[in-house]
Amino acid sequence: MSRNNTLKDYKIALISRECSVLGRAEVHSGKAKFGIFGDGKEVPQLAMARAFKDGDFRSGYYRDQTFMMAIGAFSVENFFAGLYAHADIEADPTSAGRQMGGHFSTHSLDENGNWNNLTKQKNSSSDISCTAGQMPRLLGLAQASKIYREVPETRNSLFSNNGNEVAWGTIGNASTSEGHFFETINAAGVMQVPMVMCVWDDAYGISVPAKYQTTKESISEILKGFQRDKNHDGFEIFVVNGWDYPALIETFEKAGKIARENHIPVLIHVTELTQPQGHSTSGSHERYKSKERLAWEKEFDCNRKMREWILESKLATEQELLDLEAQVKKEVLEGKKRAWQAYTLPIKNERNTLVKIIDDICSQANNNLHEIKTIRDNLVSISYPIRKDIVSAGRKILRYVGAENNSAVVSLKKWLAVYMAETQVRYSKYLYTENEQNPVFIKEVPPVFTENSQQVDGRVVLRENFDALFAKYPNVLIFGEDTGAIGDVNQGLEGLQKKYGESRVADVGIRETTIIGQGIGMAMRGLRPIAEIQYLDYILYGLQTLSDDLASLHYRTFGRQTAPMIIRTRGHRLEGIWHSGSPMGTLLHTLRGVYILTPRNMTKAAGFYNTLLEGNQPAVVIECLNGYRLKEELPSNLGEFKTPIGVVETIKEGEDITLVSYGSTLRIVSQAAEELERFGINAEVIDVQSLLPFDLQYNIVKSLIKTNRLLVIDEDVSGGASAYILQKILEEQNGYRYLDSAPQTLTAKDHRPAYGTDGDYFSKPNIDDVFEKVYDIMHESNPVKYPKFR
Repeated sequence: MSRNNTLKDYKIALISRECSVLGRAEVHSGKAKFGIFGDGKEVPQLAMARAFKDGDFRSGYYRDQTFMMAIGAFSVENFFAGLYAHADIEADPTSAGRQMGGHFSTHSLDENGNWNNLTKQKNSSSDISCTAGQMPRLLGLAQASKIYREVPETRNSLFSNNGNEVAWGTIGNASTSEGHFFETINAAGVMQVPMVMCVWDDAYGISVPAKYQTTKESISEILKGFQRDKNHDGFEIFVVNGWDYPALIETFEKAGKIARENHIPVLIHVTELTQPQGHSTSGSHERYKSKERLAWEKEFDCNRKMREWILESKLATEQELLDLEAQVKKEVLEGKKRAWQAYTLPIKNERNTLVKIIDDICSQANNNLHEIKTIRDNLVSISYPIRKDIVSAGRKILRYVGAENNSAVVSLKKWLAVYMAETQVRYSKYLYTENEQNPVFIKEVPPVFTENSQQVDGRVVLRENFDALFAKYPNVLIFGEDTGAIGDVNQGLEGLQKKYGESRVADVGIRETTIIGQGIGMAMRGLRPIAEIQYLDYILYGLQTLSDDLASLHYRTFGRQTAPMIIRTRGHRLEGIWHSGSPMGTLLHTLRGVYILTPRNMTKAAGFYNTLLEGNQPAVVIECLNGYRLKEELPSNLGEFKTPIGVVETIKEGEDITLVSYGSTLRIVSQAAEELERFGINAEVIDVQSLLPFDLQYNIVKSLIKTNRLLVIDEDVSGGASAYILQKILEEQNGYRYLDSAPQTLTAKDHRPAYGTDGDYFSKPNIDDVFEKVYDIMHESNPVKYPKFR
């Protein structure tokens, strides 16, 4: 190791440590809300950075600030900007202040949403706070390299260089207790992907020592069964002390070479690490560590041991190191000051603008002058105002002067409207794709039928359409339980693995969380994965990953990362507690940021896949579980017809009442509507099709203007998706204005559906329920014409 590289690394370690020390002080001074830092982990992260190449990806946790500094993706100013929650993507490139400090990312997309060349930069997928939550995505980031190497037609110079990229994972020792960790480790060993898993082991999980966390108090010990040998694939496992700089450099270089060249996963267990300032700024580790442990941590601090090694190796003198350490303290302090000024100065200017308007109001106000001046003086007295202080002051003053009509009040109203709009965007933008790549902008292309169109099982429509998509898009792949050899449990992919190969149509183990993770990671690297969850009920296994990682990814990176994966699943009407669930309210509440599409048949489902693959937005497509054997016409424009997203479809015109539903239940609603016709009730039936986004053209309210009555039928539990739909129609579309009867819902019972046909009938809405509910609504409006049946 050269003197220059070693001293460069040592300086980065010093900078990172000084940031941690000053960062803690900033929190305790009140300038920042919370701090969680990478002190004690600096030296192994330097070694990881040395082995990390352009094109590689990190999937880590909130201790990796040294690594991010070492790869040149993170500066002192960035560190403190994140700590202060500076809502500017240039100041805090990791999240524009949306995530607390210690969560890191790089930009895969430019400001216009176009892909950067990922092979020309060192990449970090965006961190999440949830312990081990980074693991599922890590698997997909590694698998992408395997796909790019094994499937030549997928290769793209923006995303991979022949699959030579390594995915590096980092995690704390205690977090390896999580199921996500073990599921990912097992999957990586089975799949043999280029993944290096680094465990930073400081012997604690907050206050809980390793003896309560891990069998044998060692993750590398209990994973020895995963060690590869001559007869079995598996992991390569290394154990190295976190304070031993030369051994760390050697270990990480070796691990990177094995993973990169041979696509063998590696575990690096980095032991004997410390946490000099404790877990976070919320507490003190002196409360739970013994004096002996604290003394040991001081002696084996990795920065201190690296310093000792530099002196022993005569790579620098004592005076040179003292000078370097003094220089670093000055640099970090100056960087902190610059970051604070950059954060506070614009806000102070915004406050000054409002104060000037308030002063003008005071000069013209006839009433409430005392209250207005008090609000003004309180705002001016705040040493370090935040935008909440400013906008709240403006809104409070408006309460006192809003009825007045002088020029100052007009100025306040205009300023407040503009300021609220501009500021709200800082904290709300980029939940969904916001350019032309959002699939809502893709126009409908109807399926084409001819006189010769065949009547086929719905599954055949899907199968033939998937065939067309695999031929059209070489970067599309699908994987899941029973997806490959048998072509999924309903044979919507029958024969496609044989045609397109095991890499593009793949079977995987029973592990929903990492199936989702595979999709996220591969989508982040330019592939277009379709991750199949066998039944909708089973999506709950992967819900944490879908919600905390996928749904928030575009938002928490301020639009600089995306994972346009598709989750394919099937659900709704069948029989039995575990195969007939419709937890749509759960999905709607937890997956904002992901589109949720509910086609009523397989042609509609196929059209959604066609639309999504022309856009750039993650989505869940829920096929009707009882629709695969129902007959549909086979379109002639396979792979080309498109179901519009965010657009409802009126499948039956009517004048008396609007019936709104989706998915499998829509068939029941349609049959009930036919029965109602015999009793003089002409119902309009609307297929929602897309729950997220919902009826962007406000067509349902147009129906209410005609019918003046509304019933939402849903097989989710009461208060689930039906409540969401009602809120959209009544509040967002102002549909209440056109109702002559109370809007109502018809849902499943609040229990899981019982098994068998009778279980379905008495658990979920049926034709008789729909008929009687509609009839009762009509009876209320005209009891003479529609007399009570019972």
